[in-house]
Amino acid sequence: MTSTIALNTVIFLGSARNVAPPWGGDKRLGDRVVEWVKSSLSGRASSLGDDTVTHAVRVIDPVDVFGPGGALSHSGAEMRCPTFFAPDSSLSESTRELRDVIKAADCYIIVSPEYNHTIPPALSSVMGHFGGSNYKCKPAGIVTYSPGPFAGMRAAMAIQIMCHELGCLPVSKLCGLPGPADLLESGGAPKDPEHRLLKQLPELLDQLEWMAVAMKSQREKTGTF
Repeated sequence: MTSTIALNTVIFLGSARNVAPPWGGDKRLGDRVVEWVKSSLSGRASSLGDDTVTHAVRVIDPVDVFGPGGALSHSGAEMRCPTFFAPDSSLSESTRELRDVIKAADCYIIVSPEYNHTIPPALSSVMGHFGGSNYKCKPAGIVTYSPGPFAGMRAAMAIQIMCHELGCLPVSKLCGLPGPADLLESGGAPKDPEHRLLKQLPELLDQLEWMAVAMKSQREKTGTF
């Protein structure tokens, strides 16, 4: 029997940068990348066995989360008070809502640059504010980018470890974009849809969907997580 499986897919944007680099360019190069990922997901309906897999997407942006009135503005990116240290009744409605979005996700996609060859603090703080029980037994896909030739791959290696420890197991396929401004328009549309580097994402999503559907099914069967 054919059915449609709509995955709750959360995208974490890893950068809160709001200043252009000395050599020029975007204030936040990741905006191009996250818009490309969102567009790819919104137009995707893949086949997995007899089922069709789609995505209901939510983006978590550290600029919003830590900004005035944001869900974690009370704690700040320095994580003065992780949510799992505080009684639920003390959390604001927006904080609980963000936690519930993360907990209800079936899979995660992390779109991140590389700061000092490792994880940007905005990313590790947003994800680290919430305990591993919210992430466990779900898969994650990692998309990194850099203005240079290495596409943020050193950060990707560190993000893999962080995801393992949180319990959202990263799929093996990575997507790395060197020079996103050369590949994507400011709104995220590919300059050349057939560019070989852009073919990384569909392969990552194939793995992510396979794992997400399998893990979702098992969570629903066992009721454990």
